[in-house]
Amino acid sequence: MLLNATIPLSVDFDTPEDFLIFIFHILFATSAVLVAGSVVIGISSTRSLRGQNRFIFMLNTSISDTLTGFSVYYLGLFDVQEGYPSRNGTYYILPSFLGVNVLTFLFAQFDRYFAVCHPFFYNRYITRSFVIGICAFCWIYTYTILTVQNMVPISKAAQINAFGVMTLQIIVLIKVLMTIKLYIIARNQLGREAPSAERDSKKESLRIIVFVVICFLALWCPSFVNIIVRQAD
Repeated sequence: MLLNATIPLSVDFDTPEDFLIFIFHILFATSAVLVAGSVVIGISSTRSLRGQNRFIFMLNTSISDTLTGFSVYYLGLFDVQEGYPSRNGTYYILPSFLGVNVLTFLFAQFDRYFAVCHPFFYNRYITRSFVIGICAFCWIYTYTILTVQNMVPISKAAQINAFGVMTLQIIVLIKVLMTIKLYIIARNQLGREAPSAERDSKKESLRIIVFVVICFLALWCPSFVNIIVRQAD
């Protein structure tokens, strides 16, 4: 089945499974756009949230999630394969939104670690401008590497892509280890503090980062496995 006689759809609709897969991608894309997009609007329109570092990181991840949702309308609904060789691909431009997301989550965990474990250092050096610069770096780094990857010969591009997959696995492992370490340190530290507004804020930050990381890993784990398996093939 063709759209504009150019790019075929991802399924032929010959079996019930084809309909389920197609509907799933529509629901996934729509949900991502609506949920992440609402977060973008909410944070962008609330001045008090824009002034907090953790919400700046959340805004950056929500922007990339919204764009990821839009990208699924193409990557999931049409016969697209990113790789070497590529089929109706986007030169990894659309899949790289995930790279921005992963990097942002990594820096957000470092942010929460210093906020909870080294508050004096954090309050002095980790400013709003610094966090915005880190978020910008996530985009610049990801798409600079992608630009280089698309300019070199295919053999070199495949090597860069393999390096990217390995880096992704390392980042995910670091995220898990940092979450465990942050939880242990923060729980022991907060247990020694007297009840106060600052203590409650730290507890809230800890719950948020643990919850977000667990949800992130649970929802993206199938995608990570798929990337690793395809790279191995």
